[in-house]
Amino acid sequence: MTDTADTAEGPGARDGGGPGGRDGTGPGAGAGGGAAAPAMRRPGWRHIGPGIVVAATGVGAGDLVATLVAGGKYGYTLLWAAVLGCLIKISLAEAAGRWHLATGRTLLDGWRSLGAWTTVYFAGYVGVWGFVYGAAAMSSTALPLAALFPGVMGLKWWAVLCGVGGLLFVWFNRYAVFEKVMTALVGVMFLVTVYLAVRVAPNLGDLAAGLVPALPDGSLLYTLGLVGGVGGTITLAAYGYWVNAKGWRDTGWMRVMRLDNRVAYLTTGIFVVAMLIVGAELLHSSGIAIAQGDKGLIDLGGVLDERYGTATAKLFLVGFFAASVTSLIGVWQGVSLLFADFVARLRGGAGASAGAGAGAAPGAVPVERSVPFRAYLLWLTFPPMALLFLDRPFVLVVVYGVIGAFFMPFLALTLLWLLNSSRTPRAWRNGWLSNAVLGAAGLLFLVLCVQQVRELPW
Repeated sequence: MTDTADTAEGPGARDGGGPGGRDGTGPGAGAGGGAAAPAMRRPGWRHIGPGIVVAATGVGAGDLVATLVAGGKYGYTLLWAAVLGCLIKISLAEAAGRWHLATGRTLLDGWRSLGAWTTVYFAGYVGVWGFVYGAAAMSSTALPLAALFPGVMGLKWWAVLCGVGGLLFVWFNRYAVFEKVMTALVGVMFLVTVYLAVRVAPNLGDLAAGLVPALPDGSLLYTLGLVGGVGGTITLAAYGYWVNAKGWRDTGWMRVMRLDNRVAYLTTGIFVVAMLIVGAELLHSSGIAIAQGDKGLIDLGGVLDERYGTATAKLFLVGFFAASVTSLIGVWQGVSLLFADFVARLRGGAGASAGAGAGAAPGAVPVERSVPFRAYLLWLTFPPMALLFLDRPFVLVVVYGVIGAFFMPFLALTLLWLLNSSRTPRAWRNGWLSNAVLGAAGLLFLVLCVQQVRELPW
């Protein structure tokens, strides 16, 4: 989803020094800063990893429910919207990865260059968002476990166990292990969702017709939510950090990153299509309604049990758990990387970049072992447990809704700004297609932002 040039020699060869040196990246940064351009690596399947991580983290139980409900309510009519949403996320993740590789700077560094307002917004966002999201992620991951093992313990204690388990896993493992586990869980999600889609026997003619854009009466805002919601979270901003953690740190990895990103969101597209098929065939055709939110997946488990037997229902719950736990540990790892970089920027400005970002320089403290990284892990895990046992405070819900609604337009529009400015080497700036997609995404997310704020319980 980008139209920047991408020749065998690499655009960096034409860029020469580029603006990287003027913006604090120094010689040897992604753009070269006057150094020779790195050789362009050949894309290969063995490199796939960061994209799978970001896609799996972004597609949680809530996204599966939204797609399932869309299929149940409108059949195959909104399939095109779900696919369009995946294409938009490809563009956003590619832009984040391209920034990291082309400039040698992190996304937090780029945001800071736009003004102090970005620091204020991000500080408020990661504080309140992390507190509320931690409770939501733990609850979502606990639901399928409570259904698989009824009577063992209460839902809230399952949630506590999931939170502590995610904390321990991320605390004691570096990126390489994290990526392998995430890939294995994606494999489980993939097999389960595709199996269910095949089991309910999709109508291929209606499926193909659903790729033609159409808007049923009263479906406009619902459609916009489906386009903007599938796989869209703060973890899209973490993609560049995971790219660096993989060892990709210059423009020689640009083609590899793009292949990685496209494969990941193709996989996401298959998840989305499979769940919409299940909704269309199992719910829409039978007139069955399920609950909104994560509990809708438990309702679906009951429908599957009734229609296809206990074994299929339990298999679905295993897939539901895989989708939920990938979002939990993905946020625990990825957003902690962002927070660690954020703290390093506050402490040392641009000079902190070598020791702050994922994949830090030799001799630097590994970011996963740093105090800020682990402090945010603790923040995501323990304070939110209070929300598991108490009703969420009204003011907190409103603040969370407001700042959360603004994040996706913030991400899309700041990437548009950064990748069209002198902060990015000329050869790696946006072309017309990238600008069109990021601009459309920014407008879409602004509309959704206004709608979300209007629907808050003021």
